[in-house]
Formats: sequence, structure tokens, C-alpha cells
Amino acid sequence: MGGSGERGRRAGRGGPGPGRRPGGTAGPPPRVSTASLGLAPPVIVRGPGSTAHGQIEDWLAEAIAAGRLAPGDRMPTEHDLAAWLGVSRMTLRHALATLARRGLVERAVGRNGGTFVTEGKLEQDRTRLSGFSEQLRRHGMVAGARVLSATARAAGPAVAAALEAAEGDPVYEIRRVRLGNGRPIAVEHSVFPAGSFPGLLGCRLDGSLYELLDEKYQLRPTRARESLEPVTAGVREAETLEVREGAPLMLVERIAYAADGRPVEFARDLFRGDRTRIVMWTSELADVR
Repeated sequence: MGGSGERGRRAGRGGPGPGRRPGGTAGPPPRVSTASLGLAPPVIVRGPGSTAHGQIEDWLAEAIAAGRLAPGDRMPTEHDLAAWLGVSRMTLRHALATLARRGLVERAVGRNGGTFVTEGKLEQDRTRLSGFSEQLRRHGMVAGARVLSATARAAGPAVAAALEAAEGDPVYEIRRVRLGNGRPIAVEHSVFPAGSFPGLLGCRLDGSLYELLDEKYQLRPTRARESLEPVTAGVREAETLEVREGAPLMLVERIAYAADGRPVEFARDLFRGDRTRIVMWTSELADVR
């Protein structure tokens, strides 16, 4: 695993980002040596029902989870890693491509390219209603937001039904990109009833909206009905979230309610599938006999 000095160097290096990735001013970090991955390469079982690339994928994913490969680490070259594992470069590339689709690594080409371990996924506990900023802070990440648009408009049929309003009632529509440590994680599209939040568009909208609703209007959402649906990124979403077109996203549609039961938000949020993981707690149903 490496000694305390190795762990200290990794802790100081931090996750991939500007200056740490190919093309950054500080250049890429040095490559991790194969010696730091373990005392010996894993034994590849060859036979029916198992594939070499699948075993390598599982082994590297475990190394990332165990911290032997930390966020920001630049993995050994394909040549060195394939030779150490005793497999072909084609087999290794298959495993790395699958890890990239899972969001565990990112691959870059060029002189400063390579395979880099990504930051851990943001775990979102949907059992408890909390704002995005609060969730990021719990994971030690710096929350940010970039406002794409903030407009007043009339409620259409879907918005009116969600907010229990009449068609044509005034609403505020806010679209933002949510950032974690400066990198895009989600696109938020929220609609609020204008009558409940007069002057909302005149406030700063680059922080936590739930905290703003609580502090300025004393109407913080306390419960919500959410539905989750896997979707893929269109051209606009891909550009905004800095992913390829067709990349997996998670759509979270939400109606949030204040303590008095009135709906105060209708939202459709898109989360990057490679940077988020949805967590939900369940319990045994009570005996209703």
C-alpha cells in the first residue's frame, strides 16, 4: 500500500482539476508505480464464466475504493500496467474503458495524457430532504452555482398542477448549474410560485435556494415527492455538464412542500451519472393486520 510518506503525498495532491490535469499550468502529477498497487499482481483466473478484463476492472475498482489509488492519481502507462498484470494492452484497455464509463477514472490523450483516478461520487441521500449545498458540505466539497437564467412567466398546465395553482398564475423559473469543487455535477430547473416569494429574482441566486427561502420567507421545504428516471444527455445538457452527448444522467423530478402543506417548488434536476450515486434507506413495513 505504501507508507505514511506516500499517503501524505497523495493527500497533498488532491483531486484532479485545473493545473492537475493535462493542459493545466502545473502539469499532470507523476504516475503511480505498479509497486504501490500491491505486493503482487492479482491472479487472473482464465476459464469459462470469467473474463480477464472483468477481473482487472474489479481489482482496480477495489484498489480505488481501498485508497491504493487516490483521487488525482495518474495510473501507470498502459504498457507498464499490462505487463505487470500479465495481459495484453487490448484487455487492459477494455477494463479501463469500463471503469471510465463507471466514472471511476478519466482518460486523456496527448503528451500530458493518461488515465486519472476521479474524485469519489457524491452520495445523495434521497431519504432526507436537504439542499444540494448541504449535501456537498457533508462530503467536504465546496458548493457553487452558476445561474443560467432567472425569469418570471405564467404557469403552464404541468407547473400549475404541481404547484396547485391556476394556469397563467405568475411563477419564477430558475435554471442553474450546480458545481462541486468547481466542476459541474447537475443542472437544476426549479419553478416557484411568485405569490409566495415576492422579489425572489432580485436576490442573489448563486447560493443555496433552500436557505434563501428559509431566511427571507420562512418557507423552507420540509418534505417532497420525488421520482427518479435514468436519461441520457442531449446536446444542450452535454455542453452544460461537460459530458459527451448520450452520457448517462439521472433525472430527479420533485415537488417540495412547506410545513403548512403548500407546494413551494416544482423542479426537474439532471445529475451526472459519473459523479453522483443515489442512496435511499428503507425499513420493514409495519404490521397492518
